[in-house]
Amino acid sequence: MALSIGSRIVAFKLKNVDGKVLNAEELSKGKQAAVIIFSCNHCPYVQAWEDRMVQLGKTYGSRGAAFALVNANDPVKYTEDSYPEMIKRAKSKGYPFPYLHDEDQSVARAYGATRTPEVFLFDVQGTLQYHGRIDDNYEDPKQVKSQDLKDALEAVLAGRTPAIVETPVVGCTVKWK
Repeated sequence: MALSIGSRIVAFKLKNVDGKVLNAEELSKGKQAAVIIFSCNHCPYVQAWEDRMVQLGKTYGSRGAAFALVNANDPVKYTEDSYPEMIKRAKSKGYPFPYLHDEDQSVARAYGATRTPEVFLFDVQGTLQYHGRIDDNYEDPKQVKSQDLKDALEAVLAGRTPAIVETPVVGCTVKWK
């Protein structure tokens, strides 16, 4: 079961694609919000939302929100989700945020993540304010009617509770070992 709204950010210590280890405290230090997105390389839903995730990271990173993608997929089952492939993906897509490897899947389990992409947005106090999807249309960015993560970020950065705190998560299942 996923973290419930109001839960505290779960501590983690994961290896980034730059080879450095990053923890939750370092990620969110001095930030007004922290966005943790469980992701991977191979999932068509992730690929469909990927450019939007990058744009959100660029836009809101400069406004005080920390972003990190976390890949917990089993690379034995999906070699395209291996750490070396993560490095290539982050570079080719120009990720403006860390892309972290949850090799033992403990972080995904602690958050209760079950899908990719799956968003967890925390406020400045480290309290979960939004859980769910990026927006309501992975297939066509021009047909988006509800920009769920963007709207939640706007609220959190303004010190408000998002109007919508939870949305259905759409995506591939996490590939457990």
